[in-house]
Amino acid sequence: MAAAASMMPIFGQQISARSDLVPDWTREEVSTGTTIMAVEYDGGVVIGADSRTTTGAYIANRVTDKLTRIHDKIYCCRSGSAADTQAIAEVVSYQLGFHSIELEEPPLVETAANLFRASCYRYREELMAGILVAGWDRRKGGQVYCVPIGGMLVRQPVAVGGSGSTYVYGFMDSNYKAGLNKDQCLELTASALSLAMERDGSSGGVIRLASISEEGVERRVLLGNQLPKFSTH
Repeated sequence: MAAAASMMPIFGQQISARSDLVPDWTREEVSTGTTIMAVEYDGGVVIGADSRTTTGAYIANRVTDKLTRIHDKIYCCRSGSAADTQAIAEVVSYQLGFHSIELEEPPLVETAANLFRASCYRYREELMAGILVAGWDRRKGGQVYCVPIGGMLVRQPVAVGGSGSTYVYGFMDSNYKAGLNKDQCLELTASALSLAMERDGSSGGVIRLASISEEGVERRVLLGNQLPKFSTH
């Protein structure tokens, strides 16, 4: 027994030494540290996002789809903790599906936004989730709602979010104007996301875009060699 007891400190030191060799990023939360964006136009909305998911400084996924379907013509863009935002999106999609069955008609975008707000506010101490809700319905047409961390809800004609958003506020202020058509919104979104991806280390990969209107959802992907170029290096 005495020999066994004398071995315990050595065994404990070996475990400690091994844990010290484990990289720090393995203990970090998986995050969609990201750039997301949504823009209203007459007749619909355009949404877009980069595709990088990080675990600390480690890139866990280069081609994440952050444009998540909630209903036929309602999508959300996710930023923050990957696990938290996926869980909230699944819950809201489930609730909205039942709501649509009860109404016997497609749900409203505002209803989806309020469901996100309710969950984000109720669990604001536990969650790290910034959501943009966008879509089209027969009552108000194309709409964009922002649900930042903490559970506030506000409708905006254009919204950006995620860690890369701080790099493009000036670009958006100077380039966004009311009355843009669908193609102009797609070009604006792609340009803003490309600028953010160039400066923000947590944003990157490809650009995923989607336009949502009465006709349905049209999605497209811009690969690395198709991104708008701004820098000279």
